[in-house]
Parts: sequence; C-alpha cells; structure tokens
Amino acid sequence: MSKANVRKSVSEQMRDKLLKLRAELEAAVETAEGSAAIVELDQAKVGRLSRMDAMQAQAMAQASGQRREEMSQRINAALKRIDDGEYGVCLKCDERINPKRLEFDPTVLLCVDCASKSENG
Repeated sequence: MSKANVRKSVSEQMRDKLLKLRAELEAAVETAEGSAAIVELDQAKVGRLSRMDAMQAQAMAQASGQRREEMSQRINAALKRIDDGEYGVCLKCDERINPKRLEFDPTVLLCVDCASKSENG
C-alpha cells in the first residue's frame, strides 16, 4: 500500500472517530440541557443552602456546556482539515503529527515538539 493510501486510510479512520465523538457530544448536550436553567430566587420555595447548591450546579453545567461547545468546534475544524487534505500536519512546523498523538486526541493541531515549545514559552 502506498503512503498516500495509508494516509487516506488513517484520515478515514480519524473521520469515523471524530464523527463518533461528535455524536457522543451531541447526546451529552441533549442530556444536560435542563441543568443550566435559571435558578429561581423565591426563598419561600427553596431554602438558602438549596438555592446556593442549585446555583453552583448551574455554574458547573454552564462551564461544561462551554467545554462541549469548544470541543464541537475542534471536531468540526479537524473534519474540515481532513476534507482539505491537511489533517495530521502540524500547524507550526508543517511536519506530520505522530499518529499515536492523533489517536489520543484526533483534534490536536500541533506536533509534540511544537506543543511543548508553545507551553514553555
């Protein structure tokens, strides 16, 4: 099998993985939709501590929703890179990203070296 065919096969495997991740993410969004609802402030209905617990749960649900949205954007960007033939190439140095790194996180943009350099300075 030629290198181009191997890359295409890997890209198709990653596409399948990304689509599966997106489906899981969408299912999580449906499950969590009610958690970020506005907390009612009527003390006659809910005690102060219960309301504080509800507000904390609401904040956590909103933060989780934001992380899900960011992940959705990363997944869509990775799918676009696959379509454009640019998937698996480091955005900084244009070298191929290790397939094991892509297997761990199929939305990754940088190779290990460039990611380390970005974190350290």
